[in-house]
Amino acid sequence: MNKESADSITADEFTVAGFKAAGISCGIKKTGRKDLAIILSDSPASVAGVFTTNRVKAAPVLIDMELVRSGKSSGVLVNSGNANACTGRKGYKDALQSVRATEDCLGLPKGCLLVASTGVIGVPMPIEKVCAGLPRLVEGLRPGGLHDASEAIMTTDAFAKRAFGRAKIAGKTITIAGIAKGAGMICPNMATMLAFFMTDANIKPVTLKKALLSAVDSSFNSIIVDNDTSTNDTALIFANGAAKGAEIKAASRDFKAFAALLTEVSLELSHKIVKDGEGATRFIEIDVRGASTPVEARQAARTIASSFLVKTAFFGGDPNWGRIMAALGYSGVRMDEKSVSIFFNNVCVARRGLDTGAEVLAAKAIKSKTVNVRVELKAGGHDAKVWTTDLSYDYVKINSAYRT
Repeated sequence: MNKESADSITADEFTVAGFKAAGISCGIKKTGRKDLAIILSDSPASVAGVFTTNRVKAAPVLIDMELVRSGKSSGVLVNSGNANACTGRKGYKDALQSVRATEDCLGLPKGCLLVASTGVIGVPMPIEKVCAGLPRLVEGLRPGGLHDASEAIMTTDAFAKRAFGRAKIAGKTITIAGIAKGAGMICPNMATMLAFFMTDANIKPVTLKKALLSAVDSSFNSIIVDNDTSTNDTALIFANGAAKGAEIKAASRDFKAFAALLTEVSLELSHKIVKDGEGATRFIEIDVRGASTPVEARQAARTIASSFLVKTAFFGGDPNWGRIMAALGYSGVRMDEKSVSIFFNNVCVARRGLDTGAEVLAAKAIKSKTVNVRVELKAGGHDAKVWTTDLSYDYVKINSAYRT
């Protein structure tokens, strides 16, 4: 596999055969920053998606959940600055109007484009601004437009999130490019707030969905910033077959290679989301080993990663392993504190449930921007990793004035 850093390649190099994209400002955001994007395949593509498990779902989520059932799509229209969630029938009609107007601008048949939104919940969509911006958006479509699109989907993000990978699969060099947004409201139960993948692989929708679910579970479903699952969480992948390779079939060696590449690209995006966590100063990997079952391994890791007391301790540089032990105790997993050992960046702070006296060394170790927390349960043979952030003063500042 050849996975180049998307941050080190130019806009013209960050492309996938048969795809174009664009991103502009249409006036949704008060700041005047880009807020409207489109990703378009030159030909109808296989499509798969996963969506928020929040019972309150934004209008675009409801529309996409229905449309992806067809297994085919030409692309997606995305806006930022307005979530179009909790906006009633009008919000649903606005979402449909925006996508239908885009299809008309492109001369595409009705129902071939998807739609996604992110931003403030409960505020009516300024549909007139969106529709007025569509001609400029369509005019800006180009193969190197993913850079602009990645900026146009941002809300509180400090930087655009892009990832890129190539591998020889099914006799051809296959490319997968991904863009995502997210910094706060990150405790996914499917994917991040928004993530979009484009590939030139030849793969049917059912098989594509299988690869996406696997990638999402290992990446976006394994990150936590603030314990909030959004109303708009959406991850979509489009595969247009432009590489002219043989069909990638489920359970084949080619499928395993494709799924691995997609997971790799997803992991890069998900880690960037955590590193951009609102107010975050540290990127923290929770590595739980030796749990009784895979479910319990994940449960233990997510409980530690979600603990505000654990997160604030890391913000303060305090190697307070007792908070991790307490989180394990209420996580519901099978464990015996007398068997548990805890390490901060390879410094053992607790062995068999007791303090090791290494607090000074541990405090020095966790001053790093990246902290590995290894927890050895010795209750079985199953492991899990979850990525999280510390919790700082700035998180409160950012979110206390989000609407204003």
